[in-house]
Amino acid sequence: MKTDVNALAENGKTISRNKKSGGYILKNKTKKWTVSIVRALLLFGLCFMIIQPILARIGVSLMSEKDLYDSTVVLLPRHATLDNYRIVAELTALKGMNNGAWTFGSMLNTLWVSLVSSLFQIISCTLVGYGFARYSFPLKKLWFALVIAVIIIPPQTISIPLYTNFVNFDIFGIFRATKGDSLNLLKSPLPYLLMCLTCMGLKDGLYIYMLRTYFQGIPKSLEEAAYVDGCSTMHTFVRIMLPDAIPTIASCFLFSFVWQWTDLFYTRNFFKTFDMYSIKLNSIAGSVSGYFSKGNSATVQVAPARVQQLINIGILFCIIPLIILYIFTQKTFVQSIAMSGSKE
Repeated sequence: MKTDVNALAENGKTISRNKKSGGYILKNKTKKWTVSIVRALLLFGLCFMIIQPILARIGVSLMSEKDLYDSTVVLLPRHATLDNYRIVAELTALKGMNNGAWTFGSMLNTLWVSLVSSLFQIISCTLVGYGFARYSFPLKKLWFALVIAVIIIPPQTISIPLYTNFVNFDIFGIFRATKGDSLNLLKSPLPYLLMCLTCMGLKDGLYIYMLRTYFQGIPKSLEEAAYVDGCSTMHTFVRIMLPDAIPTIASCFLFSFVWQWTDLFYTRNFFKTFDMYSIKLNSIAGSVSGYFSKGNSATVQVAPARVQQLINIGILFCIIPLIILYIFTQKTFVQSIAMSGSKE
């Protein structure tokens, strides 16, 4: 009873204040509620647009072949099966036997390539971004314009120079003088790793720009205080600047890993001797007919709906590791966005 009485008294006070304010309080509350509802609807719609394709692919991946041609089956399968996942695992070389133990060949190759190349990119881009933010050197604006050009120009435009350079790799004629011929590096991952270490890898210009922008927002007084205390340039960079830049560096690493994971252009050019998942995924459509023709004298024609179903499962295999990675790193990623928005 006391609670009801207090609530009535509070409502009476609110009504009284609203009358005295000429209806301003009611209008203000109505405006806040309207904005909150609209924001919630927009967020729900945005989340649904992102999640709905994934849910649709999961539903299709569990359907048997006859469910694909049943017009009454829309999202949920009538005859659920996991056999489709086994087929895609074999098509993409995800699954195989090695001395009695299961191995995940293409996925492991893609994992170590993505990790190593992303690590090399972050090391080189962090140093270059810090240099652009803090030091003056000849033709600095021109070099930074070239960094922007790396972001804008598609990598396909330099594919032929890259090929000829690494097929006949030489440094100032040293290899020709000592061994009599240049080196062909395209049979190893070394060319792309060298590109990552020299800031010419996938999207390196973007990471340099992000890190340069962050370092420019850090007060120079921090470094000056460190120099006064006797720290060297590299010691100041490692002990003072890097710890504060970890969220931004982590964001760049996530971007790099995701793009490396799904990259097809550099993978085709520099990792021909490796079973990479992006290449296997891209070739599913051409491999399905041969897979189902095993043991048959005639070629089996696979329906387009069945091929598309297997491609959808391959896409699910591709994005699952990325979702897991984001779940464990979302705090750092969100912190980086918040810090970049609050820098003066």
